[in-house]
Amino acid sequence: MSSGRLTHAAVRTLDWISRHTLPADTTPPHQHTGRRGEEDAYFHLRQRGYVMVARNFRSSHSRGEIDLIGWENNVLCFIEVKTRSTHDVKPAEAAVDHDKQRSLSRVARDYLRHLALPCQWRFDVVTVYYEGKPSQPRFELFQDAFPMA
Repeated sequence: MSSGRLTHAAVRTLDWISRHTLPADTTPPHQHTGRRGEEDAYFHLRQRGYVMVARNFRSSHSRGEIDLIGWENNVLCFIEVKTRSTHDVKPAEAAVDHDKQRSLSRVARDYLRHLALPCQWRFDVVTVYYEGKPSQPRFELFQDAFPMA
């Protein structure tokens, strides 16, 4: 078993243990789905060669959050994850509208200010769909999905 699969299995096991031993969680189901999508996207991107450096990054100066931040080769990627249980409504990537792009841009600027050296960067969007077999999500990766707003 590769180290990525072992880590993924360990996280899933810990999640299962926490669900069965901790007090009941009152978080709405759609937020559970979103968290699961971010976790699955994290491991999917690692398998694709991304080196992840941050999860759920928030800035003290700007509202909003960047789901994942990672390096693909020499490019720093700010990654927004959108999770859906169906394609029936509209594509998940359509939820990254102009307002969301502006919010992500502000937080990304704050992150970039703290880097020692300038670097290449981009915004990626990953969609995660749990249709059919929920244990086997389908991923779509949109690299360089939008410019800095």
